[in-house]
Parts: sequence; C-alpha cells; structure tokens
Amino acid sequence: MSILSKEKELYGSVIEIVSQEDGCAVYRMADGSDGIMTSYEVFPGVELIYNDFHTGECFQGPRIYRDIMEINHCRQGRFECDFPDGSCVYLEEGDLSVNMIGNRTLRSTFPLEHYHGISVVIDLEQAAGSLSGVLSDISINLYALRDSLCGCDRCFIMRATESVGHIFSELYRVPEAIKKGYYKIKILELLLFLSTVDSSAHMGEKQYFHRSQVEVIKEIKEYMTQDLERHDTLEELSKRFKIPLTAMKLCFKGVYGTTLYSYMRTYRMQAAAVMLNQTRASIAEVAGLVGYQNASKFASAFKDVIGMSPLEYRRANCGLPSNDPLTSLLQRDNPPTDWSCFD
Repeated sequence: MSILSKEKELYGSVIEIVSQEDGCAVYRMADGSDGIMTSYEVFPGVELIYNDFHTGECFQGPRIYRDIMEINHCRQGRFECDFPDGSCVYLEEGDLSVNMIGNRTLRSTFPLEHYHGISVVIDLEQAAGSLSGVLSDISINLYALRDSLCGCDRCFIMRATESVGHIFSELYRVPEAIKKGYYKIKILELLLFLSTVDSSAHMGEKQYFHRSQVEVIKEIKEYMTQDLERHDTLEELSKRFKIPLTAMKLCFKGVYGTTLYSYMRTYRMQAAAVMLNQTRASIAEVAGLVGYQNASKFASAFKDVIGMSPLEYRRANCGLPSNDPLTSLLQRDNPPTDWSCFD
C-alpha cells in the first residue's frame, strides 16, 4: 500500500495531497487550515512524518480498529488529547507519547495554535514482517511493545528526557543525501529504546485535567486576548468564571504551559510587534493599545520578550531612515534613561 493510500485510510477526506514522489508524500488539511505533514516510508508498514501546524486544529480522521501504533514527539508547541472519560492530557515540548490509533482520542488540538514535531506510524502486522529480517542481532516484538505501553487502552507519555531528546534531535537535521538510510537506523534505535522502557515508572508523570475545567480556561484566554487594554486580577477572573483560584492557575499552566501572567505578557508583546511592523502608530500609542500606560515599562517588557527595543524592532523590520519624521517621533517616545548627555 502506498503512503498516500495509508494516509487516506487514516485521515480520510480531511487531508489533500500536495505532492508525492520517491517514497515521500506531502499533504495538508483540506479545510484550508495551515497544517502540513511530510511523510516518508522508512520500512514497509513504518512511516516517519514531520508535522508543521500553525492552527489550533489537528487531523482527526475516521476511527479505525487495525493495529496501528503512533509514536509522537513534540518539538515545539503543545498537543492536547481529549479522552472519552472527560480527561485531557498534554504533550509538552520534548515529550514522547505512544498510542494505538484504534484508541483515538475524542479530539486533539494545539492550544498554542502552532505545533512542530515528528510522528512514527507503525502498522504492526505489516511492520512485524519487514523488521524481522533487518538485522539478525536486532529483535523487536511490536506486539509486546504495544501491550507494555498501550495496554488497557492507555496513552503512554514519557516526559522530556536526555535519551528521548538525543533520538529525535538528530531527526530534525538529517542531510538530504543520507535520509533514507539514516531514518532506518533511527527508527530501529527508537523501537529498541522503547522496548526497554518500564511503563509503570512513568505512569505518575501525566497530569490530567477535566474537560469542563479546560473549557473554562480556554474561555478565560479568549476573554483576556479580546481586549489587550483590559487588566483583570487573578481573583477577578476566578470570580467571573466561577473557578477556584488554585485550580485556575494550575489548569491554565497545564493547558498553555505557562502562567496566565506570562502568557498575556508574551501575547501583548507579539501583538505590539505586529502593530510596530504594520502601522505607523507611535510607540506610546502601541503601548497603550496593548495595555501599557507607561512607555518605559512597555519598552522593557518588549525587549525581554522580543529581544530588542520597540524602536530597534521597528527600524529592523520597517527600515525607517534616520531622517524620517516618524523616527524622530519614536525617539521622543523613548527618551534616553541616561540624562547625563544633556548636562
């Protein structure tokens, strides 16, 4: 079966083909969302897929019941799995998960609206035959691996470790000339590594949140990002959305990977960067639009998040000449902190 045929079986009409050649298929979400998957057939029954998404939605095809295992590694972003029992769990940067596609979650999303990582999809029946004759000294029992990590409809998650990082980091920078052979080596290394994992030692690492709480947290995020000039205390948000303060703080970090304060600070600065790049509003005006009445505090926060001052960012991205009237205006908005030069 070709790569494209397999993916159509897994995802159905939610994907559309972009290109296909020499054991590689590129496809995207058919609804127009910004999601691209690049798939390589490594062995018969084994595919390695690079995932690049800039959307909150994930591929969710028709449920199938064949023995197909999916191993996921999160490089950037977050991956939310919503289970039938009402619980939600999150794959964070550096984490690895193993799940049987027949045990597909109710819904999978990307809370940060971007996700980059690798999936290894294994058709156990087909791959068992193709892997058995690879090397005489390598014995990988895929069914034993399934029972060990995914028994009782479990989704196995291993939090970021040095070993996992070593295996996957090299897959993100493979020279084109050696891809085919190198993928084979790394897949075998990954499967051998997983065959030695004691799943019971990692059972307590997952932190589950109930779907009802997660929905409230997402409502809070939407509320906060709709008006960046608004400033609500945590206590006010807890009261408004009828969620205990401690639960709110814990669940927000679980969903978005950081505190509400840090999330909003970064969100405000990213919004400010867009304004600086796409409008001719003064830096003081931009500061006000993202909730800062003090331009100096805004400039400090912007530099912490973006890595340069608002003026430096605008110059770098807009190429304002030194004699441009707007440049003089920006300089007035951000006077030097060392006033000795005017003495």
